[in-house]
Amino acid sequence: MGSVLALSSTSGHQNWPFSTEPTPSRWDAHPAHWDSPPRWERRDGRLPNPGSFHSLHRSCKDVFPQQIEGVKMIVNKTLSSFFKVSHALHLSAVSPSYYRFHVEHLQSDDYSKDKDAPALIGEMDSSGSLNAHALLHLTERVRARTVFQTQQSQFVTWQFETEYRGNDFTAAVTVANPDVLKESVILVAHFLQSVTSGLVLGGELVYHRGRAEEGGILTLAGQYSRPNWVATLNAGKGGAHASYYHRANKQIQVGVEFEASTRTQETTTSFGYQMELPEANMVFRGMINSRCIIGGVLEKRLTPLPATLIMGAFVNHRGDKLQVGLGVNIG
Repeated sequence: MGSVLALSSTSGHQNWPFSTEPTPSRWDAHPAHWDSPPRWERRDGRLPNPGSFHSLHRSCKDVFPQQIEGVKMIVNKTLSSFFKVSHALHLSAVSPSYYRFHVEHLQSDDYSKDKDAPALIGEMDSSGSLNAHALLHLTERVRARTVFQTQQSQFVTWQFETEYRGNDFTAAVTVANPDVLKESVILVAHFLQSVTSGLVLGGELVYHRGRAEEGGILTLAGQYSRPNWVATLNAGKGGAHASYYHRANKQIQVGVEFEASTRTQETTTSFGYQMELPEANMVFRGMINSRCIIGGVLEKRLTPLPATLIMGAFVNHRGDKLQVGLGVNIG
């Protein structure tokens, strides 16, 4: 769970990309360095750390193209070694147009493997909605994360997460939307254990308490990985999510996802692929799913300019809908 908002969302690609909701912020999920998968082998021969629970399906999801619709321009600027800002302007005829300002204050400490690991992240759009993250490495093994999100003038999410990474296991606890007056709270616990060098087992427990309802959902998870492929399965009372990622060679990667929800009584199977053309400075991602949605996004690096041109199109044959997008990423 990147956010407690995931509790009320449907399965990943079921309503994507033809949704009237605005395109989510790029940091709504955990930043890549926070969830980065462990190294395949440890030199000392011991079992590796399994990484974060949020990153179990990351390899497969990164193969699929991201939604693009309308016209979008992003300008990134590094002001110093500790400070970065970006401006995003999105014009759309389907979802509300917006301007978004993004700022990062970076840290460089002895515990961070990524020297550009963000310590503070803030973002505000033209509607007045604010998002703020604080990512801290308390010790070499303990990491803390705080999230605040507002929808215009109202608080939507406030959550606190602590993660401990042992030699061969990861444990995390999240407290989300605690409200003493309404007597409500959401508690999420994650645990992953490396059984062998390629097998990881664990689970997620979500507990929700409110004045009118109280309940919990247990989800079991497993992942088996080899140097060029990864198979992952999450299954519980709320449904199932299975994915398979395979790297065919340096240029081609493919992924398959199956998602089933007991709440919506819907299932979706999706196939995605990524093709890299280094000589042409291009990356193409495509997808097709069982809901008759076909889409693709082409990214072209405009060397020697510090800019990337992004073109994408998605077709819903069942709903007779078409979305086309064009974007430029500068910096």
